[in-house]
Amino acid sequence: MKRRQFLTAAGVGAAASAVAMPAVAQSMPEMRWRLSSGFPKSLDTLYGAGETFAKYVAEMTDNKFQIQAFGAGEIVGTFQALDAVSNGTVECAHTASYYYVGKDPTFAIPCAIPFGLNARQMNAWMYHGGGMDLANEFYAKHGLFALPAGNTGTQMGGWFRKEIKTVDDLKGVKMRIAGIAGQVMAKLGVVPQQLAGGDIYPALERGTIDSAEWVGPYDDEKLGFVKVAPYYYYPGWWEGGPMFHVYFNQQKWNDLPKLYKDICMSAAAHANVDAQAKYDARNPAALRRLVSAGAQLRPFSPELMEAAYKAANELYDELSAKSADWKKLYESMRAFRNEEYLWFQVAEYTYDNFMIRARARG
Repeated sequence: MKRRQFLTAAGVGAAASAVAMPAVAQSMPEMRWRLSSGFPKSLDTLYGAGETFAKYVAEMTDNKFQIQAFGAGEIVGTFQALDAVSNGTVECAHTASYYYVGKDPTFAIPCAIPFGLNARQMNAWMYHGGGMDLANEFYAKHGLFALPAGNTGTQMGGWFRKEIKTVDDLKGVKMRIAGIAGQVMAKLGVVPQQLAGGDIYPALERGTIDSAEWVGPYDDEKLGFVKVAPYYYYPGWWEGGPMFHVYFNQQKWNDLPKLYKDICMSAAAHANVDAQAKYDARNPAALRRLVSAGAQLRPFSPELMEAAYKAANELYDELSAKSADWKKLYESMRAFRNEEYLWFQVAEYTYDNFMIRARARG
């Protein structure tokens, strides 16, 4: 589906359905679907975005189309959600596609790659820069169709048992870090580990891993990392604006009545905005609480950031040489990112930098 068609459907189509809803819904079939989340129910922001999507679909169809959300592990685990959708075990899932880079590294790009797009830029690329069409062209090869449905904004750089001052300090560190970011970290000497959210704290507590990244203050506080790894680094350069999606079995999506497709688009767009707003509203107070609980905030050094940036671009060149799918999406994203920062450095950065300095002056 083209971007313009998507926006028209999500805006005009949903508005029209809202006006005539219960009469229109009476002529629509009753449907019951299941949604498998890639996140545990305890994380009300991430898991909650899938629930928000399902709630709005039900409300806009007068409960004719109901989608029941299940947390990670209730039907399938975090790293099996997309397989469950593509093979028809469930009709849809809400998750992060970078969990599936083992299948194909291209899965990372519509979610997040190191030094990629921030949250606003990701929305702009998806809705107005061709990103959604390119992503779904790739996803179709795996029997999937996807709609944007959440973002965290730039994440934190994770929790460490020891201070990380130089690149050498990363060597041998066993770190829970997912996707392409793990491959970049490996170039810097880290031993990457992929663990589901609920498995991270026990691994840190037992010393099975030395470090872990998840999202940011609000979620990290819930997971209790400050108790076992006090050094809290920023920024999470591997996730400048990670986008989560609702993934549909492609055949199931194709078979939906047009009105139901329009409603799903509208509901996903709402979940997309709502998740980001929740994080922006809740992270400040959570960060204060974490610092009060003993978290020691540390920025990654410029040396480390430069080394990571160099390693990331080396990896992207390697992947582009191997994979036409990766190259196609990556080149689109990179060109869009460069144009976006031409604009952001003029107005956004100048304004934010002034306001941050003004706040510091009191």
